[in-house]
Amino acid sequence: MNYPLYKADCLHFNGEIPCIPHKQHGVHCADCRHYTQSQGRILIVKLGAIGDVIRTTPLLSRLRKEFPGYELWWITQSPDVLPTSLHKILACDALSLEIIRSTTFSLVINLDKAPEACAIASSVQADNKWGFILQNGKPAPVNTTAIHKFSTGIFDDISQQNTKSYLTEIFEICGWEFKGEEYELPIRHTITIKKKANTLVGLNTGCGARWTSRLWDIEQWITLTKKLIDTNYEIILLGGPQEDERNKEIAQRTGAEYNGYVPMHKFIEVVDQCDIIVTGVTMALHIAIGLKKQIVVMNNIFNKHEFELYGRGEIIEPSVECTCYYKSVCVNPNYRCMEYLPVDSIFNSIQRRSQSLQNQ
Repeated sequence: MNYPLYKADCLHFNGEIPCIPHKQHGVHCADCRHYTQSQGRILIVKLGAIGDVIRTTPLLSRLRKEFPGYELWWITQSPDVLPTSLHKILACDALSLEIIRSTTFSLVINLDKAPEACAIASSVQADNKWGFILQNGKPAPVNTTAIHKFSTGIFDDISQQNTKSYLTEIFEICGWEFKGEEYELPIRHTITIKKKANTLVGLNTGCGARWTSRLWDIEQWITLTKKLIDTNYEIILLGGPQEDERNKEIAQRTGAEYNGYVPMHKFIEVVDQCDIIVTGVTMALHIAIGLKKQIVVMNNIFNKHEFELYGRGEIIEPSVECTCYYKSVCVNPNYRCMEYLPVDSIFNSIQRRSQSLQNQ
């Protein structure tokens, strides 16, 4: 409902704090040339993990094209990595759930098969729903275009045979073709790293606690770091609290730069200063993709086809078969496949990425 004092159906109207046009230009609703009537609201449900949230952001540009004039809302466990262009970013907590359950949406898109995400999608009032909901206490596809993505999540053999990228799959859920839409990230630009060499390489040395089967041995990182420094690359070590001791040791033994772990927005800025990122399949990978960096990806337990690098990276895998598909820890009794990912393979890939930078 609109009152003479304000226009609640404007895309800029917040109802809680002054809108951006008022803050920037001092205008009031009655005579505001920025008034844009909202055509409805769309809610995206993608709770986590952080990397999965980031790699879902290419949907935003298509949503703006297909649904002009609609408010875009997102509920997530990782609000810090979402772009401020969204009309509303909600942290997944009890208060946010009260807000969305008291709001009617034109469309709900849930791309998260976790039961809690499916429960949110099921409980929200919406004219249409795409993706996954909760049926009889279990996740289920709500539309036929979500069946393929659902199947790759419950059958390993179908997942291993899949040749579609994650982005192709989530665009298909929405009935669209992926056309190279890029990631969207919030960047503050508050720090600058003074480079001592032409190329700054960020080495993201960890893999998180959940998927330790992806971990590359510290001695391999040290060998790679020394070889890069000897070839006149500048190195900065990246990671979070779990990688802190590892990075301190690598720095002490190689002379590479390590400034400790930092909050998320600072981590994004540090990655943005790098020219090339070397990483496993981690949050840092998707931040680097979003920042359009040259990337070397170490992969062993995931389907390499799911990753969209936009022509700016390479995926390097062990020379022996990895039998621990989507296993959090290595269960192969004979060898760890990451032992068969040679330092020279990573180094040579970095050299090729460096050449790509020079050719830009």
